[in-house]
Amino acid sequence: MLTNPSQALIRNSKYFQQHNVLVLNYEADTFAHQCLEFADNVTALALDFNHHLTLSSCANEKLQCYFGHQLPESLADAKFDSVIIYFPKAKPLMGYLLQLAAQHLNIDGQLMIVGENKGGVKSIDKLTPDYYSTPIKQDNARHCLVYVSYLTQAAPTLSISDWVSQYSLETPQGTLQICNTVGVFSEKRLDQGTELLLSHLPDNLRGRVLDFGCGAGVITAALLKANPELTIECIDINAMALLSCELTLAANSMQAKVYPSDGFNQISGKFDGIISNPPFHDGLTSTTDIATQFVQQSAIRLTSQGVWQIVANRHLPYSETIATHFGKVNVVAENNKYKLYFHQHLYQ
Repeated sequence: MLTNPSQALIRNSKYFQQHNVLVLNYEADTFAHQCLEFADNVTALALDFNHHLTLSSCANEKLQCYFGHQLPESLADAKFDSVIIYFPKAKPLMGYLLQLAAQHLNIDGQLMIVGENKGGVKSIDKLTPDYYSTPIKQDNARHCLVYVSYLTQAAPTLSISDWVSQYSLETPQGTLQICNTVGVFSEKRLDQGTELLLSHLPDNLRGRVLDFGCGAGVITAALLKANPELTIECIDINAMALLSCELTLAANSMQAKVYPSDGFNQISGKFDGIISNPPFHDGLTSTTDIATQFVQQSAIRLTSQGVWQIVANRHLPYSETIATHFGKVNVVAENNKYKLYFHQHLYQ
């Protein structure tokens, strides 16, 4: 099933007929594969690892699928007849995507932008740099808008440092340098949940530790500040978050393994610690399901003396799930918005 933006693009397939197409920031469907009914070749870059997994099973000699904040080095100079951008949920990311698209278009190459009416796409005029022609609305369908523009002159070379903000962050473990890539949520101060977590870190943390949903790497950097001997693995599904985490670690002269994972699916082995401010913040059914799977998998992935500590919104129904999979619920700290849950495996 195609998302509404993808359905709107299919309606406008005449614009990329027989083109060599690059699709950026695509959604959780197989539009890029169906695009081959019209286009000659398609290269697809996902910034969401789940979206990448959805499409990558369709990869073939005419469809190349990648995950990351940009194409691999081998395609750094690749040029395309058309680039399609799905308007991002984080509006500031659009500027980055527009400059990235320009690196891969020949002069007069075609840019297509699709987005949901209520998702900010109507502001595309103001967001488009002057090396493109003014975007022209081509279609309004499936509650989405489709715009077409053309690259009129060479764009500045993309430098990731132009899209990163670095700032000092005070934590209970000391001052850290945080690097935040555009599109990654950050308040430039310690959010309430993470502050509660870092203020009550377990003192018996050792060995191999997992930072689940690492974001910009705040928790990992704080853990390593407190105990440089830890071996930490940082996972996220967001390419910009993973890049932010890598840059944060480098800025603090720290090292950890940073990689994408869909839940625990790309993780191997067991951990002595799982520490997280997990990225499930609303009360939606799907969010609750993900949270349940997270607790269930955590219980399986802890070593015999393993420590598990997470912070979560008070209204999320963690207690029952934790009791089911860990045997009992320990709330070690809380405030008016968050609860801090702790568990230690105590069996051999």
